[in-house]
Amino acid sequence: MSFEIPYEVIGGAETIEKLVKAFYPKVYSHPDLKPLFKDDMKVIMRKQKMFLTQFLGGPTLYSDEFGPPAMRSRHLPFEITPTRAKAWLTCMKEAMDDIGLEGSIREQIYERLTHVATIMINTPDQ
Repeated sequence: MSFEIPYEVIGGAETIEKLVKAFYPKVYSHPDLKPLFKDDMKVIMRKQKMFLTQFLGGPTLYSDEFGPPAMRSRHLPFEITPTRAKAWLTCMKEAMDDIGLEGSIREQIYERLTHVATIMINTPDQ
């Protein structure tokens, strides 16, 4: 039985690039998320491409530049509520739709990102 690496299955860097380009305009315009995203979108997109590449089994771009991802601790300065985590996931689902990412690999990636979004929650909804 062979193990499939999501990064390779979805098409590597090209697909990650498309996903991030589809995703961040949604995030920056979402009413629940835009208060969190004040930095230059290009900077955040670059980091997200690096993170997703590594997260999905590609080259360790994020760790090579920034050290271990430690995403929960990196996000502690921001109020991540259950509503915001859900909004983030909604934007990701829409971006996946936009680029035509389908099938079981999409489900696997979305499930892993759901887990990440859940552990990012650090503030209750008001």
